[in-house]
Amino acid sequence: MVDDLGQLMDKLKLIIRNAFIGGVVILLPLVILGLFFRWLFRTVTDLIQPFTDLFIKWTQAPEMLGDLVVILLIILACILVGSITATGIGRYLHAKFDHHLQRLAPGYQMVKDIVNQLFGDRSNSPFKSGAVAEVQVFGIDTPTSVTAIVTSKHEDGRYTVFVPTGPNPTTGFVFHVAAECVKLRPDIKVESAIRTIISCGAGSSQLFKFGSVPKENKENVNGVTTADVTSLTRE
Repeated sequence: MVDDLGQLMDKLKLIIRNAFIGGVVILLPLVILGLFFRWLFRTVTDLIQPFTDLFIKWTQAPEMLGDLVVILLIILACILVGSITATGIGRYLHAKFDHHLQRLAPGYQMVKDIVNQLFGDRSNSPFKSGAVAEVQVFGIDTPTSVTAIVTSKHEDGRYTVFVPTGPNPTTGFVFHVAAECVKLRPDIKVESAIRTIISCGAGSSQLFKFGSVPKENKENVNGVTTADVTSLTRE
């Protein structure tokens, strides 16, 4: 009787523990997402506080309404500037402005490139046009390989590859390696490879064994083939 009661209690504890863990797994991402948006909203409102104070002073509106109106005005200003720079005269004025600003602020170009990479035209991004590859960055005689994205092919046959770091694939290392150290994987989509990097390698075994695209499309996924990477920028 005592043993049966002990087994029943153990089962009950196991059920409660599994239910608790399941609830945490479901709710914790939502809580983290909510905290992130709360932090983002507070950061934005702190940045625009001087403009919000002016709006409140002029209209006597509540602070929340002032924040929303100022954010809306900033969005409209971005749309207006984007529309102007889409015209010929706008592109000319923007180029002149960029030229002078680069001379006055040396770090401006770097910040601009980062912003363009995140929000601008991604046609030149390695995550858009690159080819997934297994690369032996320590040489052909070393069996260790890394997941990489080929970003350029040199005239002498070498490759330039970008090796993302996990769990943040937007940072990484650039290597220039011999062709024999690069095994192109046109059967793997860039998005699938990036997913394994974000998960710190989880899923790599199945991905590199079976690939991520149908067999009939393996010759030209990501716009490249195993025999040619001429679509990438030559150096």
